[in-house]
Amino acid sequence: MIRELGERKPKIAESAFVSEAAYVVGDVEIGENSSVWPGAVLRADQFRIQIGSDSNIQDNCVVHAGFSDVAIGNHVTIAHGSMIHCARIGNQVLIGMHAVLNNQSEIDDFCMIGAYSMVRDHFKVPTRSLAIGIPVRVVRALNDQELERILSGSNFYVELAKEFKKFGL
Repeated sequence: MIRELGERKPKIAESAFVSEAAYVVGDVEIGENSSVWPGAVLRADQFRIQIGSDSNIQDNCVVHAGFSDVAIGNHVTIAHGSMIHCARIGNQVLIGMHAVLNNQSEIDDFCMIGAYSMVRDHFKVPTRSLAIGIPVRVVRALNDQELERILSGSNFYVELAKEFKKFGL
């Protein structure tokens, strides 16, 4: 379901896929080849949500721009059930299942946030980091194989979304 909120209107690239079972409302911009899956809620009632290209917001995620704009880069995977309340997610990032990114936190480029991890308010995860835990802590730099995994996951969802669009889902 895609809804306007007064003057705030979603802008969705023609190549993007938004499930009919997702809820997108307000000042949301979804870039080329990005996808929003069933049960996801993108609510930009106070501030703006901007999603780059080739990114995916998987089933039952919540992205809410409640305290600041939310900028999500290119080739980002936000896995099932995550809650996104941050200010920024850079390019080529994997947010693990059921992760929580709290108010105005930031994730730089080329990062992985572990499943079930919680990034506290205003925390910044530096470039090329693996961050895990409650609260999250940076444990090490990502290697080239992990960076490739992030990119291949993003590309997988680009192709899957094309298939869903082809069948009118």
